[in-house]
Amino acid sequence: MRIGELARSAGCGTHTIRHCARALLAASILLCATGAAVAAPANALDALLRQAVDGGWRSSAHKARDRYRHPVQTLEFFGLGPDMTVIELEPGAGWYTEVLAPVLREHGKLIEAAPPLDAKKPIVRRMATSFEHKLEADPAIYGKVKLVPFDPPRQVELGPRDSADMVLTFRNAHDWLNEGPEVLAKVFSAAYRVLRPGGVFGVVEHRARPYANAIESSRALHRIPEDYMIELGLKNGFRLAAVSEVNANPKDTETVNAHRLPPDLSGPRSEHAKMRAIDESDRMTLRFVKPGR
Repeated sequence: MRIGELARSAGCGTHTIRHCARALLAASILLCATGAAVAAPANALDALLRQAVDGGWRSSAHKARDRYRHPVQTLEFFGLGPDMTVIELEPGAGWYTEVLAPVLREHGKLIEAAPPLDAKKPIVRRMATSFEHKLEADPAIYGKVKLVPFDPPRQVELGPRDSADMVLTFRNAHDWLNEGPEVLAKVFSAAYRVLRPGGVFGVVEHRARPYANAIESSRALHRIPEDYMIELGLKNGFRLAAVSEVNANPKDTETVNAHRLPPDLSGPRSEHAKMRAIDESDRMTLRFVKPGR
């Protein structure tokens, strides 16, 4: 049963269903989390993360978004450890790479599943080239980062089975869903395959209104309903270990295309002030665990 159906069966009215559903979701986590491995953040990790977030290799523009993207709290929620093997899916311009690379450099391993230089779309090829140049330009920070080609649905293999401790995706899921629900399902399946038992699949995604049509919402608004993502994770064998509201934004009504909000502000200039008042999008933050430990 989806979260929306649970909420309706509990007697939630239409005007309160969003909050009621999330309360039911939080309660259901107690059942889903049984047997899941959760790593508690240590003071040493917190210090490493804050040092990375404050690093001089990060631009002022990227640092300005910390208050919206909450990198320290998000990575601690996922249970990141400095000795882990971590795979980040489609890192884009490397916003999270700037934080992950120095934290994992000495004792762990960061693998970036990035688009190949021969990707079909020109914009993706440009992004892939720019990302590789970023890594090459600062070997002191990124010299140990490994790259694997990742271009769903053509290339989704992330590495040997049971070889990673954590797979992370930040605001990419709607792009894969826009290619087709089977493409997003392939990504979830690939994450499950590469993770060790007890490994974590951490997901941050623009949130649509509960019970919205996932495909329509993704294409029109670049948002996905939270219940759809949870159901997809469970279908692929994951357990839902925890849900966090660290990246939630109650000012966002979840009815506007996520790219019309900051930082993109892709809509007409006349609406920019209104969009800035909302700030960045409301986002779900989900921690899935591969059972077995």
